[in-house]
Amino acid sequence: MSEIIEIKATARPRAGKGAARQARREGNVPAVIYGDGQPAEIIAINGNDLWKQFIKGHFTSSVFDIAVGSNKIRVIPRDVQVDPVKDHPIHVDFLRIGKDGVIRVSVPVRFTNHTLSPGLKRGGVLNIVRHDVEVFCPYDRIPPFFEINLEGLEIGRSIHISSVAMPDGVTPVIARDFTVATIAGAKKDEEEATAAGAAEGGAGAPAGDAKAAAPAAGAKAGAAPAKGAAPAAAAGKAAPAAKPAAKK
Repeated sequence: MSEIIEIKATARPRAGKGAARQARREGNVPAVIYGDGQPAEIIAINGNDLWKQFIKGHFTSSVFDIAVGSNKIRVIPRDVQVDPVKDHPIHVDFLRIGKDGVIRVSVPVRFTNHTLSPGLKRGGVLNIVRHDVEVFCPYDRIPPFFEINLEGLEIGRSIHISSVAMPDGVTPVIARDFTVATIAGAKKDEEEATAAGAAEGGAGAPAGDAKAAAPAAGAKAGAAPAKGAAPAAAAGKAAPAAKPAAKK
């Protein structure tokens, strides 16, 4: 059974932004309790008491008994607004737990035995589709997490919600057999991309070589002497002078 935490609160006389700011100035956190077909109840909780529970973690999956005077209300947090700078809670919405005790809650997913997965050893990547799974469950049997064993999983394998062990009375909110994670072949994709890039580079090389070779071919063609013409003088040397005609 999950631990039920008791926390004290006081009723706020009125709602609105002004009343909420006043509660914060007094060191309290404004909050609202709603649900179970009853009117909403506006309360204020001591800021230090709430912060101690908030920093423990799993705040939105923890069950609380809020004592407002002599009345105790069993609730679960549904929404928490935090200060963008200080990261402290500045408003909380609590949902009343009904008589049947069944609530809707998100449960985190954990993965084990990464080193025993052949797919991950071969360079595959664990692609997590859902970090949390939303379920219906009794308030006193909220799982802390769902554990998924990666042992023996190859590249291309998918892990569906049907393969995740759930306690009695816990059922997924989504009825279909959805995917939680897959083992993707990142290394193979990278090799294919490299091969494709090499093929593109190889196809473009002859065109570049032809352009580079064109001026050289032109230079050779231009260097060939015309038929009957005297050969051109060697570079850096003057052509020899014509011999004078012999005297008779």
